[in-house]
Amino acid sequence: MHLSVINKMTEYDRALEVKAFDDTKAGVRGLVEDGVTKLPQIFVTPPDRINENKRSGECKDFDVPIIDLEGICDMGRDAGGRKEIINQLRDAAETWGFFQVVNHGIPMEILDEMLRAVRMFHEQPKEERSKFYSRDVTRKVRYNCNFDLYNSEAANWRTL
Repeated sequence: MHLSVINKMTEYDRALEVKAFDDTKAGVRGLVEDGVTKLPQIFVTPPDRINENKRSGECKDFDVPIIDLEGICDMGRDAGGRKEIINQLRDAAETWGFFQVVNHGIPMEILDEMLRAVRMFHEQPKEERSKFYSRDVTRKVRYNCNFDLYNSEAANWRTL
């Protein structure tokens, strides 16, 4: 069933709309490419939950956690220093869900090439991208939209 048809139903069936969206295997970019002009209901946070997600004022001095890997591969490095880096990684992942890594030793040319390759992948026609669209976590190469699409109250406007 097409998303616009689902949106016009008198009784909203989130599970049906989520499945229809996921079955397109096109993610958010597919909606944009199709010229969607109205935000599908699956992306709308229920009004009674909006204030629960607000954290105004809490992150005025927000700093992304930075993990410095300088010397982590040195055989002579003390075990305590290595353990400290591991603890920093764990804390950043559990507390923030993301972090910046510095002094990782990956040449800038490789990082630039990786970003170029990712951009090229997402610029392909949706028929090509959809070959890799999967929720199977055991697949080595995959992409999808919202890892928690089927469980969250509102989907995020992103494609991973």
